[in-house]
Amino acid sequence: MKNLLLESHCIFPTSDIVKTANFYEQKMGFNAVSYLDAKEPHICLYRDTTEIILTKTNGQNVIPNRVLYGYGYDAYFITKNQEELYEELSNSNVKIVRKLGDTDYNNKEFVIEDIDGRWIAFGIKIK
Repeated sequence: MKNLLLESHCIFPTSDIVKTANFYEQKMGFNAVSYLDAKEPHICLYRDTTEIILTKTNGQNVIPNRVLYGYGYDAYFITKNQEELYEELSNSNVKIVRKLGDTDYNNKEFVIEDIDGRWIAFGIKIK
């Protein structure tokens, strides 16, 4: 039997773990579960079948991939019904940095910017 990778979770270091968790709960529809008293304090954010784990940066600033490397997202969530999600996040006043559309790599996607400046894409392969 071949070993299979089943799921993946994003890990987002953040300088203000509670503020970031509140953004994801209030603006993006995630549910937060705090483990701030754990040996390695963190907050888990859940929405549907996805999870983001927030950790502390010990005072360091978050540097998004596009700043560090010149391009790239910090997370990519595969999703269907982008129109509904796009409208939901737009109505929540989440910053949309790339509108819903088809890419030159055959994905239908849109990109938001979170409270820490990360770019997060929501998309799916169309061909």
